[in-house]
Amino acid sequence: MLDLKANTKEFIFKQSHLLSLQDYTKEDIYKVLAKSLELKEEHAKNIPHPILEGKTLAMIFTKSSTRTRVSFEVGIKQLGGYGLFLNNNDIQLGRGESIEDTAKVLSRYVDGIMIRTYDQVDVLNLAKYGSVPVINGLTDIYHPCQILADLLTIYEVKGRFSGLKLAYIGDGNNVSNSLLIGCTKVGMDISIGCPRGYEPCSDIVSVALENSKTSYSKVKVTNSAIEAMKDADIVYTDVWASMGQEAEEAIRERDFAPFQVNSKLFSYAKDDAIFLHCLPAYRGREVTAEVIDGPQSYIFDEAENRLHVQKAIMALLMGEGGS
Repeated sequence: MLDLKANTKEFIFKQSHLLSLQDYTKEDIYKVLAKSLELKEEHAKNIPHPILEGKTLAMIFTKSSTRTRVSFEVGIKQLGGYGLFLNNNDIQLGRGESIEDTAKVLSRYVDGIMIRTYDQVDVLNLAKYGSVPVINGLTDIYHPCQILADLLTIYEVKGRFSGLKLAYIGDGNNVSNSLLIGCTKVGMDISIGCPRGYEPCSDIVSVALENSKTSYSKVKVTNSAIEAMKDADIVYTDVWASMGQEAEEAIRERDFAPFQVNSKLFSYAKDDAIFLHCLPAYRGREVTAEVIDGPQSYIFDEAENRLHVQKAIMALLMGEGGS
């Protein structure tokens, strides 16, 4: 079994932000996961960890969320700090103020910024022009916090990454993009099964293939759900229409119908395969109730791990760094 804590004991965490998992080495990812496990264990034992006492996190939301808001707000509080929720109506970004000015102003007030938004460029510019850590809570291209929570869940259940295969079935969206990067960073095989025309970003597939040369993982993108699913250790899906794609819902339901994760499709995975979903989920669409509510589903462990992973990210970026 992989010992994450042993693997990171002497490793100094030198990252300043979390913009994309591609910026992180395997050791960086292991450090975050090891810290997540430490904080999760302490939380279970009611051991306080006020690592960020007196510090403030600005939480910018131009996209609404349940899990992202609650997990960051609860997480910063458990670390001894304070979370300041800001939406489009609360700040001048919604009235045309530049990201550059917003980054410089907020950096004078807070100790870190988390942003959940549409455009990855906004995240990059906050980091470029600000002077405090920036955490990508989600963009249309990436969802790094979610994938770190997924990796933590996989580690807790399987105890390793090498030799495992993750099958992602569905839309080539921000989750699949970040899974491609996350899996190939830690040496896990990944197979993406999606309808023609809904593949993940080709540039990100190329990045994942480059990563795989050093991590010795395998990358496959196919238009066959069965081919993607064969012998998978982890089965993953997401909604067919993401936020902002509601107008495409009807056509997407037609195109994605053969990619529904049901018991028949799930049978092509290994007998001990686990099921993951980043949530929210729509039973009867991308996944059936018998799969998502079945004994091999770990979706709520996965959702809980958002809290522990994001606490680790905040602690490492805003507080103790490499300790």
